[in-house]
Amino acid sequence: MLGSSLAAGAVLPVHGDQGKAGGGGWRPRLALSSVMFSGLSLEDFCVKAVELGFAGIDLWSPFGECRHLAEAQELGAAGFKKLLEKHKLEVGSYTTYRTKGHDEGFPGFAEFIGKCGGGVVVRESKYGKFAKEELEETFRKFFEELKPEIELARKHGVRLAIENHSGAMLDTLESIRLFTKLNPAPEVVGIALAIYHLQARKVPVEDAIRACGKQLLFLYAWQAKRGVAQLPGHGQAHFTPWLQTLAKQNYANWITPFMHGELPVDEMTPAVAKARATLEAMKF
Repeated sequence: MLGSSLAAGAVLPVHGDQGKAGGGGWRPRLALSSVMFSGLSLEDFCVKAVELGFAGIDLWSPFGECRHLAEAQELGAAGFKKLLEKHKLEVGSYTTYRTKGHDEGFPGFAEFIGKCGGGVVVRESKYGKFAKEELEETFRKFFEELKPEIELARKHGVRLAIENHSGAMLDTLESIRLFTKLNPAPEVVGIALAIYHLQARKVPVEDAIRACGKQLLFLYAWQAKRGVAQLPGHGQAHFTPWLQTLAKQNYANWITPFMHGELPVDEMTPAVAKARATLEAMKF
Protein backbone atom coordinates (compact mmCIF):
# COMPACT_ATOMS: atom_id res chain seq x y z
CA MET A 1 0.00 0.00 0.00
CA LEU A 2 1.01 3.61 -0.46
CA GLY A 3 2.51 5.73 2.24
CA SER A 4 0.23 7.90 4.37
CA SER A 5 1.75 11.20 3.25
CA LEU A 6 3.08 12.66 0.05
CA ALA A 7 5.34 15.60 -0.54
CA ALA A 8 4.03 18.21 -2.94
CA GLY A 9 4.89 17.29 -6.49
CA ALA A 10 5.83 13.70 -5.63
CA VAL A 11 4.74 10.93 -7.98
CA LEU A 12 2.90 8.00 -6.46
CA PRO A 13 4.68 4.69 -7.09
CA VAL A 14 3.39 2.06 -9.49
CA HIS A 15 4.58 -1.48 -8.93
CA GLY A 16 6.41 -2.82 -11.96
CA ASP A 17 4.50 -6.11 -12.09
CA GLN A 18 1.03 -4.57 -12.21
CA GLY A 19 -0.87 -5.63 -15.28
CA LYS A 20 1.82 -8.17 -16.15
CA ALA A 21 1.39 -11.90 -16.55
CA GLY A 22 4.01 -14.27 -15.20
CA GLY A 23 5.29 -14.91 -18.72
CA GLY A 24 5.90 -11.22 -19.39
CA GLY A 25 2.64 -10.44 -21.21
CA TRP A 26 0.00 -7.95 -20.10
CA ARG A 27 -3.08 -9.09 -18.21
CA PRO A 28 -5.87 -7.01 -16.64
CA ARG A 29 -5.74 -6.33 -12.91
CA LEU A 30 -9.29 -6.80 -11.66
CA ALA A 31 -11.16 -5.32 -8.71
CA LEU A 32 -14.75 -6.04 -7.65
CA SER A 33 -16.98 -3.00 -7.06
CA SER A 34 -18.81 -3.26 -3.74
CA VAL A 35 -21.88 -1.35 -4.96
CA MET A 36 -22.82 -4.45 -6.98
CA PHE A 37 -23.26 -6.34 -3.71
CA SER A 38 -24.56 -3.51 -1.53
CA GLY A 39 -26.86 -5.81 0.47
CA LEU A 40 -23.88 -7.70 1.89
CA SER A 41 -21.95 -6.61 4.94
CA LEU A 42 -18.40 -5.42 4.33
CA GLU A 43 -16.93 -8.71 5.55
CA ASP A 44 -19.36 -10.78 3.48
CA PHE A 45 -18.51 -8.65 0.45
CA CYS A 46 -14.81 -9.39 0.99
CA VAL A 47 -15.62 -13.10 1.20
CA LYS A 48 -17.57 -12.79 -2.06
CA ALA A 49 -14.67 -11.01 -3.79
CA VAL A 50 -12.29 -13.82 -2.84
CA GLU A 51 -14.84 -16.47 -3.83
CA LEU A 52 -15.09 -14.85 -7.27
CA GLY A 53 -11.32 -14.77 -7.73
CA PHE A 54 -10.64 -11.03 -7.36
CA ALA A 55 -7.39 -9.69 -5.93
CA GLY A 56 -8.78 -6.19 -5.36
CA ILE A 57 -11.93 -4.34 -4.34
CA ASP A 58 -13.48 -1.01 -5.33
CA LEU A 59 -14.98 0.20 -2.05
CA TRP A 60 -17.99 2.52 -2.36
CA SER A 61 -19.03 5.29 0.00
CA PRO A 62 -22.80 5.72 0.65
CA PHE A 63 -24.55 5.26 -2.71
CA GLY A 64 -28.09 3.91 -2.78
CA GLU A 65 -28.02 1.22 -0.10
CA CYS A 66 -24.26 0.66 -0.29
CA ARG A 67 -22.40 1.57 2.92
CA HIS A 68 -19.15 -0.36 2.61
CA LEU A 69 -16.68 2.52 2.87
CA ALA A 70 -18.61 3.89 5.85
CA GLU A 71 -18.43 0.41 7.44
CA ALA A 72 -14.67 0.33 6.83
CA GLN A 73 -14.30 3.75 8.41
CA GLU A 74 -16.22 2.56 11.48
CA LEU A 75 -13.75 -0.32 11.83
CA GLY A 76 -10.90 2.19 11.90
CA ALA A 77 -7.73 1.91 9.83
CA ALA A 78 -6.24 -0.88 11.94
CA GLY A 79 -9.44 -2.93 11.84
CA PHE A 80 -9.88 -2.46 8.11
CA LYS A 81 -6.27 -3.38 7.37
CA LYS A 82 -6.74 -6.53 9.44
CA LEU A 83 -9.85 -7.39 7.40
CA LEU A 84 -7.94 -6.94 4.12
CA GLU A 85 -5.05 -9.05 5.38
CA LYS A 86 -7.44 -11.77 6.53
CA HIS A 87 -8.89 -12.08 3.04
CA LYS A 88 -5.66 -11.25 1.18
CA LEU A 89 -7.26 -8.35 -0.69
CA GLU A 90 -6.04 -4.95 -1.87
CA VAL A 91 -8.08 -1.81 -2.34
CA GLY A 92 -8.10 -0.98 -6.05
CA SER A 93 -10.02 2.22 -5.43
CA TYR A 94 -12.26 4.06 -3.02
CA THR A 95 -15.36 5.50 -4.74
CA THR A 96 -16.65 8.70 -3.12
CA TYR A 97 -19.43 10.27 -5.19
CA ARG A 98 -21.42 13.04 -3.58
CA THR A 99 -25.07 11.97 -3.47
CA LYS A 100 -28.22 13.43 -1.94
CA GLY A 101 -27.92 13.16 1.82
CA HIS A 102 -24.26 12.12 1.56
CA ASP A 103 -22.34 15.13 0.29
CA GLU A 104 -19.08 14.64 2.20
CA GLY A 105 -17.33 13.08 -0.81
CA PHE A 106 -13.58 12.46 -0.65
CA PRO A 107 -12.86 15.00 2.16
CA GLY A 108 -15.12 13.06 4.52
CA PHE A 109 -12.97 9.94 4.11
CA ALA A 110 -9.55 11.47 3.36
CA GLU A 111 -7.98 10.99 6.80
CA PHE A 112 -9.22 7.40 7.06
CA ILE A 113 -7.98 6.54 3.56
CA GLY A 114 -4.63 8.11 4.35
CA LYS A 115 -4.29 6.03 7.52
CA CYS A 116 -5.09 2.94 5.44
CA GLY A 117 -2.20 3.76 3.09
CA GLY A 118 -3.80 6.05 0.52
CA GLY A 119 -4.55 4.93 -3.02
CA VAL A 120 -6.89 5.85 -5.89
CA VAL A 121 -10.10 7.71 -5.02
CA VAL A 122 -12.82 8.04 -7.67
CA ARG A 123 -15.08 11.11 -7.66
CA GLU A 124 -17.39 12.96 -10.04
CA SER A 125 -16.51 15.94 -12.25
CA LYS A 126 -19.21 18.57 -12.68
CA TYR A 127 -22.71 17.89 -14.00
CA GLY A 128 -24.65 20.15 -16.37
CA LYS A 129 -24.63 21.44 -19.95
CA PHE A 130 -21.46 23.15 -21.13
CA ALA A 131 -21.12 25.07 -24.37
CA LYS A 132 -18.19 23.91 -26.49
CA GLU A 133 -16.67 27.38 -26.62
CA GLU A 134 -16.85 27.65 -22.81
CA LEU A 135 -15.42 24.21 -22.06
CA GLU A 136 -11.80 25.28 -21.58
CA GLU A 137 -12.76 27.97 -19.08
CA THR A 138 -15.07 25.47 -17.34
CA PHE A 139 -12.14 23.10 -16.86
CA ARG A 140 -9.91 25.87 -15.53
CA LYS A 141 -12.57 26.77 -12.96
CA PHE A 142 -13.07 23.12 -12.05
CA PHE A 143 -9.36 22.59 -11.39
CA GLU A 144 -9.23 25.83 -9.41
CA GLU A 145 -12.13 24.65 -7.23
CA LEU A 146 -10.45 21.25 -6.88
CA LYS A 147 -7.27 22.71 -5.34
CA PRO A 148 -8.26 22.01 -1.70
CA GLU A 149 -8.91 18.35 -2.58
CA ILE A 150 -5.64 18.16 -4.52
CA GLU A 151 -3.76 19.33 -1.43
CA LEU A 152 -5.77 16.90 0.72
CA ALA A 153 -4.87 14.11 -1.73
CA ARG A 154 -1.17 14.98 -1.49
CA LYS A 155 -1.36 14.98 2.30
CA HIS A 156 -2.97 11.54 2.47
CA GLY A 157 -1.18 9.70 -0.36
CA VAL A 158 -4.17 9.73 -2.71
CA ARG A 159 -4.63 10.05 -6.46
CA LEU A 160 -8.00 11.52 -7.47
CA ALA A 161 -9.62 9.79 -10.46
CA ILE A 162 -12.34 11.95 -12.05
CA GLU A 163 -15.01 9.88 -13.80
CA ASN A 164 -16.42 10.72 -17.22
CA HIS A 165 -20.22 10.73 -17.21
CA SER A 166 -23.06 11.53 -19.61
CA GLY A 167 -24.37 15.03 -18.98
CA ALA A 168 -21.18 16.11 -17.22
CA MET A 169 -18.18 18.30 -17.95
CA LEU A 170 -16.03 15.25 -18.72
CA ASP A 171 -18.22 13.71 -21.41
CA THR A 172 -16.56 13.75 -24.85
CA LEU A 173 -13.25 12.95 -26.50
CA GLU A 174 -12.50 16.66 -26.75
CA SER A 175 -13.19 17.12 -23.03
CA ILE A 176 -10.86 14.23 -22.14
CA ARG A 177 -8.10 15.84 -24.23
CA LEU A 178 -8.74 19.20 -22.56
CA PHE A 179 -8.64 17.57 -19.13
CA THR A 180 -5.23 16.00 -19.71
CA LYS A 181 -3.89 19.21 -21.25
CA LEU A 182 -5.09 21.53 -18.49
CA ASN A 183 -4.66 19.20 -15.51
CA PRO A 184 -2.42 21.20 -13.13
CA ALA A 185 -1.42 18.18 -11.02
CA PRO A 186 -1.16 15.01 -13.14
CA GLU A 187 0.94 13.40 -10.41
CA VAL A 188 -2.18 13.54 -8.19
CA VAL A 189 -5.21 13.88 -10.50
CA GLY A 190 -6.32 11.67 -13.39
CA ILE A 191 -9.33 9.98 -14.98
CA ALA A 192 -11.59 7.06 -14.10
CA LEU A 193 -12.85 5.96 -17.51
CA ALA A 194 -16.37 4.52 -17.76
CA ILE A 195 -16.85 2.74 -21.09
CA TYR A 196 -20.65 2.80 -20.68
CA HIS A 197 -20.72 6.60 -20.82
CA LEU A 198 -18.27 6.71 -23.74
CA GLN A 199 -20.58 4.44 -25.73
CA ALA A 200 -23.62 6.51 -24.73
CA ARG A 201 -21.90 9.55 -26.28
CA LYS A 202 -20.55 7.54 -29.25
CA VAL A 203 -16.95 8.25 -28.22
CA PRO A 204 -14.48 5.67 -29.67
CA VAL A 205 -13.19 3.78 -26.64
CA GLU A 206 -9.66 3.18 -27.97
CA ASP A 207 -9.30 6.89 -28.77
CA ALA A 208 -10.46 7.81 -25.26
CA ILE A 209 -7.96 5.41 -23.67
CA ARG A 210 -5.15 6.87 -25.77
CA ALA A 211 -6.28 10.42 -24.93
CA CYS A 212 -6.09 9.62 -21.20
CA GLY A 213 -2.57 8.24 -21.55
CA LYS A 214 -0.73 8.04 -18.25
CA GLN A 215 -3.51 9.99 -16.54
CA LEU A 216 -5.80 6.94 -16.71
CA LEU A 217 -6.11 5.76 -13.10
CA PHE A 218 -9.12 3.42 -13.12
CA LEU A 219 -11.33 1.77 -15.74
CA TYR A 220 -14.91 0.45 -15.71
CA ALA A 221 -15.31 -2.54 -18.05
CA TRP A 222 -18.96 -1.63 -18.50
CA GLN A 223 -20.97 -1.55 -21.71
CA ALA A 224 -24.02 0.58 -22.58
CA LYS A 225 -26.70 -2.09 -22.27
CA ARG A 226 -29.38 -2.95 -19.74
CA GLY A 227 -29.30 -5.44 -16.92
CA VAL A 228 -26.64 -8.13 -16.91
CA ALA A 229 -25.69 -7.27 -20.51
CA GLN A 230 -23.71 -4.33 -19.08
CA LEU A 231 -21.05 -6.81 -17.96
CA PRO A 232 -18.20 -8.16 -20.11
CA GLY A 233 -19.03 -11.54 -21.62
CA HIS A 234 -22.78 -10.87 -21.53
CA GLY A 235 -23.53 -7.97 -23.89
CA GLN A 236 -22.55 -7.58 -27.53
CA ALA A 237 -19.40 -5.54 -27.00
CA HIS A 238 -16.08 -7.27 -27.55
CA PHE A 239 -13.62 -5.92 -24.99
CA THR A 240 -10.51 -7.28 -26.70
CA PRO A 241 -9.55 -4.15 -28.73
CA TRP A 242 -10.06 -1.96 -25.68
CA LEU A 243 -7.88 -4.09 -23.46
CA GLN A 244 -5.35 -4.38 -26.27
CA THR A 245 -5.10 -0.58 -26.27
CA LEU A 246 -4.56 -0.65 -22.51
CA ALA A 247 -1.86 -3.29 -22.97
CA LYS A 248 -0.05 -1.15 -25.54
CA GLN A 249 -0.01 1.68 -23.00
CA ASN A 250 1.20 -0.73 -20.31
CA TYR A 251 -1.77 0.29 -18.18
CA ALA A 252 -0.85 -0.74 -14.64
CA ASN A 253 -3.92 0.25 -12.62
CA TRP A 254 -7.17 -1.54 -11.80
CA ILE A 255 -10.16 -2.51 -13.96
CA THR A 256 -13.60 -3.37 -12.60
CA PRO A 257 -16.17 -5.43 -14.56
CA PHE A 258 -19.16 -3.26 -13.76
CA MET A 259 -22.92 -2.80 -13.92
CA HIS A 260 -25.59 -0.68 -12.24
CA GLY A 261 -28.96 -2.12 -11.22
CA GLU A 262 -28.23 -4.61 -8.49
CA LEU A 263 -29.31 -8.22 -9.01
CA PRO A 264 -30.03 -10.71 -6.21
CA VAL A 265 -26.74 -12.13 -4.92
CA ASP A 266 -27.47 -15.60 -6.35
CA GLU A 267 -27.89 -14.01 -9.81
CA MET A 268 -25.12 -11.43 -9.56
CA THR A 269 -22.53 -14.02 -8.48
CA PRO A 270 -22.50 -16.17 -11.65
CA ALA A 271 -22.90 -13.08 -13.85
CA VAL A 272 -19.78 -11.49 -12.34
CA ALA A 273 -17.92 -14.82 -12.44
CA LYS A 274 -18.47 -14.97 -16.20
CA ALA A 275 -17.41 -11.33 -16.62
CA ARG A 276 -14.22 -11.86 -14.63
CA ALA A 277 -13.37 -15.03 -16.58
CA THR A 278 -13.95 -13.17 -19.87
CA LEU A 279 -11.48 -10.44 -18.92
CA GLU A 280 -8.97 -12.79 -17.29
CA ALA A 281 -8.77 -14.83 -20.50
CA MET A 282 -7.41 -11.80 -22.38
CA LYS A 283 -3.60 -11.84 -22.53
CA PHE A 284 -1.48 -9.68 -24.78
